[in-house]
Amino acid sequence: MDLAPRDALRIELQAGDLLSVHGLSKDNQVWLAGFDDKGQDALSALGLTGQDTLDHALIDAGAFFGWVAAHGGDPTQETPVFSVQGLSEPLVLKASATLAVWAFCPASRHHLVTGHITNTVSLLHQPAPRTGPVLPAPLGDIRDEFTVARGTGQAYKVRKGDIIQIIDIDGQQCSDFMALRADGLDKGQEWMIDSTATRSMVRRAYPGPGLLDKFFDREMRPMLNVIQDTCGQHDTFGLACTARGYEERGFPGHVNCSDNMTNALDPFGVGRRAAWPAINFFWSTWIDPHSHHIQTEESRSRPGDYVAMRALDDLVCVSTACPDDLDPINGWNPTDIHVRIYRPDAPIRRAVAYREKEDAPMTISQESAFHDRLAPLTEHFAPARDLWTPVSFPSHGTLGEYWACREAVTVQDMSGLRKFDIVGPDAERLLQQAMTRNIAKLAVWRGTYSLLCDDSGTVIDDGTLFRMGPELFRWCCGSEESGRVLEALATEMGLQVRIHAMRGALPNLAIQGPKSRELIRKIAFTQPHVPSLDQLKWFGVTVARLHDREGAPFMLSRSGYTGELGYEIFCAKADATRIWDAIIDAGAEFGVTPMGSAALEVIRIEAGLAAANAEFAPGVDAFEAGLGFAVDLTKTDFTGKAALERNTRDPRRVLKGLLINCDDVPAHGAPVFAGERQVGQVTSATRSPSLERAIAIVRLAVEHAEDGTELEIGQLDGRMKRLTGTVTGIPFIDPQRKRARA
Repeated sequence: MDLAPRDALRIELQAGDLLSVHGLSKDNQVWLAGFDDKGQDALSALGLTGQDTLDHALIDAGAFFGWVAAHGGDPTQETPVFSVQGLSEPLVLKASATLAVWAFCPASRHHLVTGHITNTVSLLHQPAPRTGPVLPAPLGDIRDEFTVARGTGQAYKVRKGDIIQIIDIDGQQCSDFMALRADGLDKGQEWMIDSTATRSMVRRAYPGPGLLDKFFDREMRPMLNVIQDTCGQHDTFGLACTARGYEERGFPGHVNCSDNMTNALDPFGVGRRAAWPAINFFWSTWIDPHSHHIQTEESRSRPGDYVAMRALDDLVCVSTACPDDLDPINGWNPTDIHVRIYRPDAPIRRAVAYREKEDAPMTISQESAFHDRLAPLTEHFAPARDLWTPVSFPSHGTLGEYWACREAVTVQDMSGLRKFDIVGPDAERLLQQAMTRNIAKLAVWRGTYSLLCDDSGTVIDDGTLFRMGPELFRWCCGSEESGRVLEALATEMGLQVRIHAMRGALPNLAIQGPKSRELIRKIAFTQPHVPSLDQLKWFGVTVARLHDREGAPFMLSRSGYTGELGYEIFCAKADATRIWDAIIDAGAEFGVTPMGSAALEVIRIEAGLAAANAEFAPGVDAFEAGLGFAVDLTKTDFTGKAALERNTRDPRRVLKGLLINCDDVPAHGAPVFAGERQVGQVTSATRSPSLERAIAIVRLAVEHAEDGTELEIGQLDGRMKRLTGTVTGIPFIDPQRKRARA
């Protein structure tokens, strides 16, 4: 677990557990506080005593204060902390009793914004050996809980508002689930979850946390809504396993979920079924797009993965621990399932799981620092890495947000971006080797769009690199893989440099549109030693304060993802709502409009801006991704240079635009044809409100990429329907980027 600047992190310890703190240096500092179940000081359970008290000005303490109050403590009282600093070896602590440890990484808001912070710190929790199942921490006040032994099923009643948590204890274990309305059973009617109705209503294979989150019965009445899902891979197509299914494979008499469900539900007056329809939690299935067969493999759930659902009516439910040991769906080894039922007032927020990589610890999605201002404006949020971000705002709609960005000014939460500070005497040397741009030419207070590539020239990540000082850079990018690549390269080269993962410590807003400068002018105060607003050219950066020299500090860059004149603001969490309010107040006369990800997607395609897993993806080099402008082959060396030099001499594919002669928007990956031969594929497409037609970014064979070439996009299996279009350059709008440079 990494602790970013100003972060507060809670770790639940039991007697015998070990907690170690890593990454400490003479410049690092971590504060530790400990509490018992009544919210009282319990540092002594770690063999520590408080040396100091918590300085609230140096941390983002909202979650901590809420936790203390919920556990009977008084958040207004001084909190004793043990300060850890200047250790060359990890600090290892052993808990003598159950306690909650809060770890804090103090930093001033000004130092955070300007990059003058210490390194991030890691904490490792090693539980002592346990007897019985190891379960995730409760989500709230538990009303009831039980374990469903492998190869069995159990029925149970829940009341309206109760929250059901179904937990895969050991991982890779499927659990069939069904719910029936209690009032219907009282009348002899079996109103249960209907998978077909559910899929039709949510327009996907199964619901998930967010806008489309409910299971429905056959009359399309909602029965449960999904609040949290840490696995994200389930099945609503197949039946629960049946006696017949095992018989046909030569195993008569094999225990099965359908019989277990029937037997468990019998006391509630539910009729017997030889085959039960079910929601098959944790069963990994998909439909092959060519044969349309249902495919399956080992479950993707990990130990402790779960689904949490709120009952929208009084229900009778049944859960199983699937006994299938004849194929890989349970990892060839059926295990137990645990069920918890929480009281309706349990404060469980909607969330999905997020992992930085496949084997990384799980975190659940958080609300951004701007959420208190966004939530009253929309309910349409979607996960962006580990944060919920708005998709659209109903008061204006996606089209209204689009035109506001084109004609006035918009504000958008972009906090899902990843930020890394690269600090030290070898920072430039590291980035010169890692980046495709010539970083030696990057002046202080300037930024540049750049790429990280692997040895084959494939783009790993893209982003904007800002130089904040001679030995201080800030990399704003799309993926945590950037940090791993930079760390590995620094180690390989033996460089004296630190890579600080800022994680959620620097929430940011994009203020975009032709009136963005006028808005920023009303709120940004700069000191004489840094560039002023009028001195900020395209990709310039400075440090400003809100209104005056005493205002909240923020980093201000002239950058964005729209192709319009625009700015981005990066600030501390504690200042986020204050800065949002100032933008809304200052922008009222300019018609400032909140913008979501749906409008941004339209705008970035019109601007010809690349996106991960679309224009750049595995197997696609920087030139094929249309990003050759960000590659400086005159540099002495950088990772991937040899491959890119080879590929650019004899290119095979190139990124172009296609002006489609209708409003039909093709899907990502749709084939592009010249006659009967496929010569490319769609990487992104949308309907352009400005051009009043559909447009697509396409990757084409160079032989068919000349502007004016007539091509067709295949639909309905690529053959039965064709969309005609004309090859053109990108961007589709403002090809010389005059708006962004204005």
